Amino acid sequence: MLRLENVSFEVPAEEGQKEIIRNMSLNVDDHKFVVITGPNGGGKSTLAKLIAGIEKPTAGKIYFQDEDITDKSITDRANMGISFAFQQPVRFKGIQVLDLLRLAAKKRLSVADACNYLSEVGLCARDYINREVNASLSGGELKRIEIATVLARGTKLSVFDEPEAGIDLWSFQNLIRVFERMRETADGTIIIISHQERILNIADEIIVIADGRITKQGTRDEILPELLGTASAVDSCSKFYQEAEVQ
Repeated sequence: MLRLENVSFEVPAEEGQKEIIRNMSLNVDDHKFVVITGPNGGGKSTLAKLIAGIEKPTAGKIYFQDEDITDKSITDRANMGISFAFQQPVRFKGIQVLDLLRLAAKKRLSVADACNYLSEVGLCARDYINREVNASLSGGELKRIEIATVLARGTKLSVFDEPEAGIDLWSFQNLIRVFERMRETADGTIIIISHQERILNIADEIIVIADGRITKQGTRDEILPELLGTASAVDSCSKFYQEAEVQ
């Protein structure tokens, strides 16, 4: 479904160019729940933005459903069935939650249907359906509303950039249940950027990225014990697990 061929991404630096993603090749099959993890600054979020079209690679090609999307816009990719959930969700002053869900679904959802999506992410629909998506909402509330919009879209590929960031423990526990249901029922592929062991533990496949390269890739049973159980993995990964601890 998703294929990267020799993708690189560079940004200007004091001394020439800094390479964030280094000649990366990757295949993600249909109907997989994939978690991308690794040390901070390794290129995980940049990779997610390259897939979504927020950034464009400086070299290489990206294919989705065997179509070259390297130069396609965010809108084109969204219309093809790619969703992206930001680490810090966007606020929309003047737009109510119900309107946002209808925009995401591209149809006039009934209030009951919209409420179902909110309930799936642990929000009381009665309290949120007519709220504006503005500064009155907390970061955790915005995150759950954004995930509800992804659910409403029902896309072929959903990319979540550290969905656990900025939410409380109760919300995180509910988020895990949301992802567990998505893994069981979603028709599309899910890619999550995360440090959290509980999210890693429900993955079909884990990809470890460090220094802009894929250092490990395999099934959960192959990769997770090594990440959490070996001395070398603990030394290299303990910092980013600590930093990702839910507040």
